[in-house]
Amino acid sequence: MKPKVILLIIVTVLAASQGFSQGAEITPPENLPAMVESALANNPELKSSQSRWRMFKNRIVQAGSLDDPMLMLKIQNGVVTDPLNFHKESMTAKVIGISQQLPFWGKRGLKEEIAAKDAESYRWQVEERKLELVRMVKETYYRIYYTDKSLEIVDKNIRILDDFITLAETKYSVGQGAQQDVFKSQVERSKLLDMKISLEQERKSLEAALNALLFRSPDAAVGRIPDFEITPLDLSAKDLRAAAFENRPLVKSLKALIEKGEAGHRLARKDFYPDFNVSLEYMQRDPAMGGEGLDMYSLGVTFNLPLQQARRHAMVAESDSEVRMASDEMNALRNSIDSGISDLLAKLEKSEKLVALYRTGIIPQAEQSLESATIGYRVNKVDFLSLLDSRVTLFNYERDLYESQAEYMMTRARLEAAVGMELH
Repeated sequence: MKPKVILLIIVTVLAASQGFSQGAEITPPENLPAMVESALANNPELKSSQSRWRMFKNRIVQAGSLDDPMLMLKIQNGVVTDPLNFHKESMTAKVIGISQQLPFWGKRGLKEEIAAKDAESYRWQVEERKLELVRMVKETYYRIYYTDKSLEIVDKNIRILDDFITLAETKYSVGQGAQQDVFKSQVERSKLLDMKISLEQERKSLEAALNALLFRSPDAAVGRIPDFEITPLDLSAKDLRAAAFENRPLVKSLKALIEKGEAGHRLARKDFYPDFNVSLEYMQRDPAMGGEGLDMYSLGVTFNLPLQQARRHAMVAESDSEVRMASDEMNALRNSIDSGISDLLAKLEKSEKLVALYRTGIIPQAEQSLESATIGYRVNKVDFLSLLDSRVTLFNYERDLYESQAEYMMTRARLEAAVGMELH
Protein backbone atom coordinates (compact mmCIF):
# COMPACT_ATOMS: atom_id res chain seq x y z
CA MET A 1 0.00 0.00 0.00
CA LYS A 2 1.32 3.42 -0.92
CA PRO A 3 2.55 5.67 1.96
CA LYS A 4 0.12 8.45 0.96
CA VAL A 5 -2.83 6.07 1.17
CA ILE A 6 -1.70 4.81 4.59
CA LEU A 7 -1.31 8.39 5.82
CA LEU A 8 -4.77 9.28 4.53
CA ILE A 9 -6.31 6.30 6.38
CA ILE A 10 -4.54 7.24 9.60
CA VAL A 11 -5.70 10.86 9.38
CA THR A 12 -9.25 9.74 8.62
CA VAL A 13 -9.32 7.36 11.61
CA LEU A 14 -7.90 9.99 13.95
CA ALA A 15 -10.41 12.57 12.76
CA ALA A 16 -13.28 10.13 13.17
CA SER A 17 -12.15 9.13 16.66
CA GLN A 18 -11.75 12.78 17.64
CA GLY A 19 -15.21 13.59 16.31
CA PHE A 20 -16.68 10.60 18.19
CA SER A 21 -15.07 11.69 21.46
CA GLN A 22 -16.29 15.25 20.99
CA GLY A 23 -19.79 14.00 20.20
CA ALA A 24 -19.77 11.84 23.33
CA GLU A 25 -19.02 14.91 25.43
CA ILE A 26 -21.98 16.89 24.10
CA THR A 27 -24.59 17.40 26.80
CA PRO A 28 -28.03 16.28 25.60
CA PRO A 29 -30.80 18.87 25.23
CA GLU A 30 -32.59 19.77 28.43
CA ASN A 31 -36.19 18.85 29.17
CA LEU A 32 -38.14 21.49 31.11
CA PRO A 33 -40.81 19.17 32.63
CA ALA A 34 -38.06 16.87 33.91
CA MET A 35 -36.25 19.85 35.44
CA VAL A 36 -39.43 21.02 37.17
CA GLU A 37 -40.06 17.53 38.51
CA SER A 38 -36.48 17.30 39.79
CA ALA A 39 -36.76 20.67 41.53
CA LEU A 40 -40.03 19.71 43.23
CA ALA A 41 -38.50 16.43 44.41
CA ASN A 42 -35.10 17.68 45.59
CA ASN A 43 -35.17 21.39 46.44
CA PRO A 44 -34.11 21.71 50.12
CA GLU A 45 -36.11 24.88 50.79
CA LEU A 46 -39.26 23.12 49.62
CA LYS A 47 -38.46 20.11 51.78
CA SER A 48 -37.99 22.45 54.74
CA SER A 49 -41.42 23.96 54.10
CA GLN A 50 -42.96 20.49 53.89
CA SER A 51 -41.38 19.52 57.21
CA ARG A 52 -42.73 22.70 58.75
CA TRP A 53 -46.23 21.78 57.54
CA ARG A 54 -45.92 18.29 59.05
CA MET A 55 -44.78 19.89 62.29
CA PHE A 56 -47.95 21.99 62.48
CA LYS A 57 -50.08 19.03 61.36
CA ASN A 58 -48.86 17.01 64.34
CA ARG A 59 -50.08 19.75 66.67
CA ILE A 60 -53.72 19.00 65.82
CA VAL A 61 -53.94 15.90 67.99
CA GLN A 62 -52.05 17.66 70.76
CA ALA A 63 -54.46 20.59 70.77
CA GLY A 64 -57.55 18.38 71.06
CA SER A 65 -56.20 16.06 73.72
CA LEU A 66 -57.08 16.12 77.40
CA ASP A 67 -54.40 16.79 79.99
CA ASP A 68 -52.98 13.69 81.63
CA PRO A 69 -54.95 12.52 84.68
CA MET A 70 -53.29 13.08 88.05
CA LEU A 71 -52.68 10.13 90.37
CA MET A 72 -52.50 10.92 94.05
CA LEU A 73 -50.96 8.78 96.86
CA LYS A 74 -50.98 10.08 100.42
CA ILE A 75 -51.25 9.33 104.12
CA GLN A 76 -54.16 11.20 105.65
CA ASN A 77 -54.43 12.10 109.35
CA GLY A 78 -51.19 10.37 110.29
CA VAL A 79 -49.90 10.71 113.85
CA VAL A 80 -46.80 12.90 113.92
CA THR A 81 -45.23 11.15 116.94
CA ASP A 82 -45.60 7.74 115.31
CA PRO A 83 -45.92 8.43 111.56
CA LEU A 84 -45.84 4.82 110.31
CA ASN A 85 -48.26 3.37 112.87
CA PHE A 86 -51.65 3.14 111.12
CA HIS A 87 -53.40 1.40 114.07
CA LYS A 88 -52.93 4.11 116.65
CA GLU A 89 -55.54 6.56 115.35
CA SER A 90 -58.87 5.57 113.80
CA MET A 91 -58.79 8.59 111.46
CA THR A 92 -55.48 7.58 109.88
CA ALA A 93 -55.96 6.39 106.30
CA LYS A 94 -53.93 5.42 103.29
CA VAL A 95 -55.35 7.31 100.32
CA ILE A 96 -55.17 6.74 96.56
CA GLY A 97 -56.91 9.18 94.25
CA ILE A 98 -57.21 10.23 90.64
CA SER A 99 -58.26 13.55 89.11
CA GLN A 100 -58.90 14.79 85.59
CA GLN A 101 -58.96 18.33 84.26
CA LEU A 102 -61.94 18.87 81.93
CA PRO A 103 -62.23 22.07 79.88
CA PHE A 104 -65.64 23.61 79.35
CA TRP A 105 -67.74 21.93 76.66
CA GLY A 106 -66.56 22.85 73.16
CA LYS A 107 -63.11 24.20 74.07
CA ARG A 108 -61.20 21.08 73.02
CA GLY A 109 -62.92 20.96 69.65
CA LEU A 110 -62.17 24.64 69.03
CA LYS A 111 -58.50 24.23 69.98
CA GLU A 112 -58.26 21.30 67.59
CA GLU A 113 -59.96 23.34 64.86
CA ILE A 114 -57.53 26.22 65.39
CA ALA A 115 -54.55 23.88 65.09
CA ALA A 116 -56.08 22.22 62.01
CA LYS A 117 -56.64 25.58 60.28
CA ASP A 118 -53.11 26.64 61.17
CA ALA A 119 -51.73 23.44 59.62
CA GLU A 120 -53.96 23.88 56.57
CA SER A 121 -52.64 27.39 56.10
CA TYR A 122 -49.05 26.10 56.10
CA ARG A 123 -50.03 23.29 53.75
CA TRP A 124 -51.23 25.81 51.17
CA GLN A 125 -48.08 27.86 51.74
CA VAL A 126 -46.10 24.78 50.71
CA GLU A 127 -48.16 24.63 47.50
CA GLU A 128 -47.50 28.34 46.96
CA ARG A 129 -43.81 27.69 47.42
CA LYS A 130 -44.03 25.00 44.75
CA LEU A 131 -45.52 27.52 42.32
CA GLU A 132 -42.71 29.96 43.04
CA LEU A 133 -40.10 27.23 42.60
CA VAL A 134 -41.55 26.20 39.24
CA ARG A 135 -41.62 29.84 38.15
CA MET A 136 -37.97 30.32 39.10
CA VAL A 137 -36.92 27.16 37.25
CA LYS A 138 -38.77 28.22 34.11
CA GLU A 139 -37.43 31.78 34.20
CA THR A 140 -33.85 30.57 34.59
CA TYR A 141 -34.41 27.99 31.85
CA TYR A 142 -35.55 30.61 29.34
CA ARG A 143 -32.82 33.06 30.37
CA ILE A 144 -30.30 30.35 29.50
CA TYR A 145 -32.11 29.90 26.18
CA TYR A 146 -31.76 33.62 25.39
CA THR A 147 -28.09 33.59 26.44
CA ASP A 148 -27.34 30.59 24.21
CA LYS A 149 -29.08 32.20 21.24
CA SER A 150 -27.15 35.42 21.84
CA LEU A 151 -23.91 33.43 21.84
CA GLU A 152 -24.90 31.79 18.55
CA ILE A 153 -25.64 35.18 17.02
CA VAL A 154 -22.36 36.61 18.31
CA ASP A 155 -20.40 33.68 16.84
CA LYS A 156 -22.22 34.07 13.53
CA ASN A 157 -21.46 37.79 13.43
CA ILE A 158 -17.82 37.23 14.29
CA ARG A 159 -17.59 35.01 11.20
CA ILE A 160 -19.37 37.70 9.17
CA LEU A 161 -16.93 40.33 10.42
CA ASP A 162 -14.04 38.07 9.51
CA ASP A 163 -15.39 38.14 5.96
CA PHE A 164 -15.72 41.92 6.19
CA ILE A 165 -12.13 42.23 7.38
CA THR A 166 -10.94 40.04 4.50
CA LEU A 167 -12.99 42.09 2.06
CA ALA A 168 -11.73 45.41 3.47
CA GLU A 169 -8.11 44.21 3.40
CA THR A 170 -8.52 43.03 -0.17
CA LYS A 171 -9.98 46.35 -1.30
CA TYR A 172 -7.29 48.24 0.59
CA SER A 173 -4.55 46.14 -1.00
CA VAL A 174 -5.75 47.08 -4.49
CA GLY A 175 -6.19 50.72 -3.60
CA GLN A 176 -10.02 50.72 -3.61
CA GLY A 177 -10.55 50.95 0.16
CA ALA A 178 -9.28 52.79 3.18
CA GLN A 179 -7.12 51.31 5.89
CA GLN A 180 -9.57 52.86 8.37
CA ASP A 181 -12.19 50.37 7.18
CA VAL A 182 -9.95 47.50 8.26
CA PHE A 183 -9.41 49.07 11.69
CA LYS A 184 -13.13 49.70 12.17
CA SER A 185 -14.03 46.12 11.34
CA GLN A 186 -11.35 44.84 13.72
CA VAL A 187 -12.71 47.07 16.52
CA GLU A 188 -16.25 45.76 15.90
CA ARG A 189 -14.94 42.21 16.05
CA SER A 190 -13.23 42.94 19.38
CA LYS A 191 -16.53 44.33 20.71
CA LEU A 192 -18.24 41.07 19.81
CA LEU A 193 -15.51 39.09 21.55
CA ASP A 194 -16.06 41.24 24.63
CA MET A 195 -19.79 40.53 24.47
CA LYS A 196 -19.09 36.82 24.04
CA ILE A 197 -16.98 36.75 27.21
CA SER A 198 -19.79 38.46 29.15
CA LEU A 199 -22.41 36.08 27.79
CA GLU A 200 -20.29 33.04 28.65
CA GLN A 201 -19.92 34.32 32.22
CA GLU A 202 -23.68 34.96 32.41
CA ARG A 203 -24.32 31.44 31.15
CA LYS A 204 -22.21 29.99 33.95
CA SER A 205 -24.02 32.09 36.55
CA LEU A 206 -27.41 30.94 35.23
CA GLU A 207 -26.23 27.32 35.24
CA ALA A 208 -25.24 27.67 38.91
CA ALA A 209 -28.60 29.25 39.76
CA LEU A 210 -30.51 26.49 37.98
CA ASN A 211 -28.42 23.76 39.61
CA ALA A 212 -29.13 25.32 43.01
CA LEU A 213 -32.88 25.19 42.36
CA LEU A 214 -32.55 21.52 41.35
CA PHE A 215 -30.21 20.81 44.30
CA ARG A 216 -27.42 19.33 42.24
CA SER A 217 -23.74 20.10 41.88
CA PRO A 218 -23.08 23.73 40.87
CA ASP A 219 -20.69 22.41 38.22
CA ALA A 220 -23.30 20.13 36.63
CA ALA A 221 -23.55 20.83 32.92
CA VAL A 222 -26.77 22.31 31.58
CA GLY A 223 -27.39 21.21 28.02
CA ARG A 224 -28.79 23.08 25.07
CA ILE A 225 -32.26 24.51 25.46
CA PRO A 226 -34.41 23.35 22.52
CA ASP A 227 -36.20 25.83 20.30
CA PHE A 228 -39.89 26.37 20.97
CA GLU A 229 -42.90 28.09 19.50
CA ILE A 230 -44.97 30.51 21.52
CA THR A 231 -48.67 29.73 21.72
CA PRO A 232 -51.28 32.43 22.40
CA LEU A 233 -53.54 32.14 25.43
CA ASP A 234 -57.23 31.49 24.89
CA LEU A 235 -58.30 32.63 28.38
CA SER A 236 -59.50 36.15 29.05
CA ALA A 237 -58.48 38.26 32.03
CA LYS A 238 -61.84 37.49 33.65
CA ASP A 239 -61.29 33.75 33.25
CA LEU A 240 -57.77 34.00 34.65
CA ARG A 241 -58.94 35.98 37.69
CA ALA A 242 -61.67 33.44 38.40
CA ALA A 243 -59.15 30.61 38.08
CA ALA A 244 -56.72 32.42 40.39
CA PHE A 245 -59.31 32.93 43.14
CA GLU A 246 -60.24 29.27 42.85
CA ASN A 247 -56.79 27.66 42.49
CA ARG A 248 -54.19 29.99 44.01
CA PRO A 249 -52.78 28.31 47.13
CA LEU A 250 -52.11 31.63 48.85
CA VAL A 251 -55.83 32.46 48.61
CA LYS A 252 -56.66 29.16 50.28
CA SER A 253 -54.00 29.78 52.92
CA LEU A 254 -55.53 33.13 53.85
CA LYS A 255 -59.00 31.58 53.92
CA ALA A 256 -57.68 29.05 56.43
CA LEU A 257 -56.21 31.87 58.52
CA ILE A 258 -59.57 33.69 58.51
CA GLU A 259 -61.31 30.52 59.66
CA LYS A 260 -58.61 30.04 62.30
CA GLY A 261 -59.27 33.54 63.61
CA GLU A 262 -63.02 32.91 63.70
CA ALA A 263 -62.47 29.70 65.67
CA GLY A 264 -60.16 31.63 68.00
CA HIS A 265 -62.92 34.18 68.55
CA ARG A 266 -65.34 31.41 69.55
CA LEU A 267 -62.72 29.93 71.86
CA ALA A 268 -62.14 33.31 73.49
CA ARG A 269 -65.89 33.53 74.13
CA LYS A 270 -65.83 30.07 75.68
CA ASP A 271 -63.17 31.23 78.14
CA PHE A 272 -65.84 33.20 79.99
CA TYR A 273 -67.05 29.80 81.24
CA PRO A 274 -65.19 27.75 83.89
CA ASP A 275 -63.09 24.62 83.44
CA PHE A 276 -63.62 21.67 85.77
CA ASN A 277 -61.51 19.24 87.72
CA VAL A 278 -63.14 15.95 88.70
CA SER A 279 -61.48 13.85 91.43
CA LEU A 280 -62.08 10.52 93.14
CA GLU A 281 -60.25 9.31 96.25
CA TYR A 282 -60.28 5.96 98.08
CA MET A 283 -59.18 5.87 101.74
CA GLN A 284 -58.15 2.57 103.29
CA ARG A 285 -58.32 2.51 107.14
CA ASP A 286 -57.14 -0.10 109.65
CA PRO A 287 -59.10 -0.96 112.83
CA ALA A 288 -57.89 1.21 115.72
CA MET A 289 -58.99 2.31 119.18
CA GLY A 290 -61.90 -0.16 119.12
CA GLY A 291 -63.18 1.14 115.77
CA GLU A 292 -63.82 -1.08 112.74
CA GLY A 293 -61.64 0.99 110.46
CA LEU A 294 -64.16 1.29 107.66
CA ASP A 295 -62.79 2.31 104.25
CA MET A 296 -64.03 5.61 102.84
CA TYR A 297 -64.08 7.56 99.59
CA SER A 298 -64.46 11.12 98.42
CA LEU A 299 -65.74 12.49 95.12
CA GLY A 300 -65.36 16.11 94.20
CA VAL A 301 -65.58 18.72 91.45
CA THR A 302 -63.62 21.95 91.45
CA PHE A 303 -63.75 24.74 88.88
CA ASN A 304 -62.16 28.08 88.35
CA LEU A 305 -64.06 31.31 88.79
CA PRO A 306 -63.71 33.36 85.56
CA LEU A 307 -63.46 36.71 87.32
CA GLN A 308 -60.60 38.18 85.25
CA GLN A 309 -62.91 39.77 82.70
CA ALA A 310 -60.39 42.26 81.32
CA ARG A 311 -58.06 39.47 80.23
CA ARG A 312 -60.90 37.60 78.54
CA HIS A 313 -62.19 40.68 76.73
CA ALA A 314 -58.64 41.28 75.49
CA MET A 315 -58.57 37.71 74.14
CA VAL A 316 -61.80 38.37 72.23
CA ALA A 317 -60.39 41.63 70.83
CA GLU A 318 -57.18 39.83 69.82
CA SER A 319 -59.12 37.20 67.87
CA ASP A 320 -61.20 39.90 66.18
CA SER A 321 -58.01 41.67 65.09
CA GLU A 322 -56.62 38.40 63.73
CA VAL A 323 -59.73 37.91 61.59
CA ARG A 324 -59.59 41.50 60.30
CA MET A 325 -55.87 41.20 59.56
CA ALA A 326 -56.34 38.01 57.52
CA SER A 327 -59.36 39.53 55.74
CA ASP A 328 -57.39 42.65 54.82
CA GLU A 329 -54.53 40.48 53.55
CA MET A 330 -57.04 38.58 51.44
CA ASN A 331 -58.36 41.82 49.95
CA ALA A 332 -54.81 42.98 49.25
CA LEU A 333 -54.03 39.66 47.56
CA ARG A 334 -57.16 39.87 45.42
CA ASN A 335 -56.18 43.40 44.40
CA SER A 336 -52.63 42.22 43.60
CA ILE A 337 -53.97 39.31 41.53
CA ASP A 338 -56.33 41.57 39.58
CA SER A 339 -53.65 44.13 38.71
CA GLY A 340 -50.93 41.50 38.21
CA ILE A 341 -52.94 39.49 35.70
CA SER A 342 -53.78 42.61 33.69
CA ASP A 343 -50.13 43.67 33.65
CA LEU A 344 -48.85 40.21 32.68
CA LEU A 345 -51.42 39.86 29.90
CA ALA A 346 -50.32 43.23 28.50
CA LYS A 347 -46.69 42.10 28.56
CA LEU A 348 -47.60 38.80 26.90
CA GLU A 349 -49.43 40.63 24.14
CA LYS A 350 -46.47 42.96 23.61
CA SER A 351 -43.95 40.10 23.38
CA GLU A 352 -46.21 38.11 21.07
CA LYS A 353 -46.62 41.06 18.70
CA LEU A 354 -42.89 41.81 18.74
CA VAL A 355 -42.01 38.22 17.88
CA ALA A 356 -44.40 38.30 14.92
CA LEU A 357 -43.07 41.69 13.81
CA TYR A 358 -39.42 40.64 14.01
CA ARG A 359 -40.02 37.36 12.15
CA THR A 360 -42.24 38.60 9.36
CA GLY A 361 -41.10 42.17 8.92
CA ILE A 362 -38.05 43.67 10.57
CA ILE A 363 -35.50 40.84 10.35
CA PRO A 364 -36.20 39.90 6.70
CA GLN A 365 -35.94 43.60 5.81
CA ALA A 366 -32.70 43.97 7.80
CA GLU A 367 -31.26 40.89 6.08
CA GLN A 368 -32.10 42.37 2.69
CA SER A 369 -30.54 45.68 3.73
CA LEU A 370 -27.33 43.92 4.82
CA GLU A 371 -27.16 41.89 1.63
CA SER A 372 -27.68 45.02 -0.44
CA ALA A 373 -25.03 46.93 1.53
CA THR A 374 -22.55 44.07 1.11
CA ILE A 375 -23.07 43.99 -2.66
CA GLY A 376 -22.87 47.77 -2.82
CA TYR A 377 -19.63 47.83 -0.86
CA ARG A 378 -18.05 45.27 -3.18
CA VAL A 379 -18.70 47.56 -6.16
CA ASN A 380 -17.82 50.79 -4.28
CA LYS A 381 -21.39 52.11 -4.18
CA VAL A 382 -21.73 51.89 -0.37
CA ASP A 383 -19.17 53.00 2.19
CA PHE A 384 -17.92 50.72 4.93
CA LEU A 385 -19.76 52.57 7.72
CA SER A 386 -23.10 51.85 6.04
CA LEU A 387 -22.13 48.19 5.74
CA LEU A 388 -21.23 48.01 9.43
CA ASP A 389 -24.41 49.82 10.39
CA SER A 390 -26.50 47.27 8.48
CA ARG A 391 -24.68 44.43 10.18
CA VAL A 392 -25.16 45.96 13.67
CA THR A 393 -28.85 46.61 12.97
CA LEU A 394 -29.50 43.01 11.97
CA PHE A 395 -27.47 41.75 14.92
CA ASN A 396 -29.55 43.76 17.40
CA TYR A 397 -32.86 42.73 15.85
CA GLU A 398 -31.93 39.04 15.93
CA ARG A 399 -31.12 39.32 19.63
CA ASP A 400 -34.34 41.25 20.22
CA LEU A 401 -36.31 38.43 18.58
CA TYR A 402 -34.96 35.79 20.94
CA GLU A 403 -35.24 38.13 23.89
CA SER A 404 -38.94 38.67 23.09
CA GLN A 405 -39.46 34.92 22.75
CA ALA A 406 -37.77 34.24 26.09
CA GLU A 407 -39.60 37.14 27.73
CA TYR A 408 -42.93 35.78 26.51
CA MET A 409 -42.27 32.40 28.13
CA MET A 410 -40.96 33.96 31.35
CA THR A 411 -44.03 36.19 31.57
CA ARG A 412 -46.19 33.16 30.97
CA ALA A 413 -44.44 31.39 33.85
CA ARG A 414 -45.17 34.38 36.10
CA LEU A 415 -48.80 34.31 34.98
CA GLU A 416 -49.05 30.61 35.83
CA ALA A 417 -47.69 31.35 39.29
CA ALA A 418 -50.19 34.18 39.71
CA VAL A 419 -53.13 32.03 38.58
CA GLY A 420 -52.04 28.92 40.44
CA MET A 421 -52.11 26.44 37.59
CA GLU A 422 -50.32 25.54 34.36
CA LEU A 423 -51.73 27.25 31.29
CA HIS A 424 -52.05 25.32 28.03
